[in-house]
Amino acid sequence: MTHTGEGHLADKEVRITIQKAIDSSPELRSKKDLIENFINGINDDTGDIVGEWRSYIAEEREKALEALITEEKLKDAETRAFIEGAFRDGGIKTTGTDIDKILPAVSRFGGGNRKEKKETVIEKLKAFFERFWNIG
Repeated sequence: MTHTGEGHLADKEVRITIQKAIDSSPELRSKKDLIENFINGINDDTGDIVGEWRSYIAEEREKALEALITEEKLKDAETRAFIEGAFRDGGIKTTGTDIDKILPAVSRFGGGNRKEKKETVIEKLKAFFERFWNIG
């Protein structure tokens, strides 16, 4: 789709409006790069912006989840089930034994600090949840 001068100006105005909305909303700040990257990659020819958005968010969420699982050496199936439960229930559950089920095994004799690892994983899970909650 080619942009006329008017169309290009309207695009700029829409982007400025979106930027202001993101900057003024604490809830959207953690999602800022997702929104901006999507806007920059929109294909004007498809006409299905909602479908593109959902696909984009699903893809980004999967990439981020895979990176988190790999980086923290979490149990794959257990972590995915935990995250799905969090999105279903509306939050990361930090009490009980659910978090323990996703953590990697730590040697009881080899200096592995399970409590520290658990706290790090909880913070990363919360950040992941906040980034993808109510956006797709």
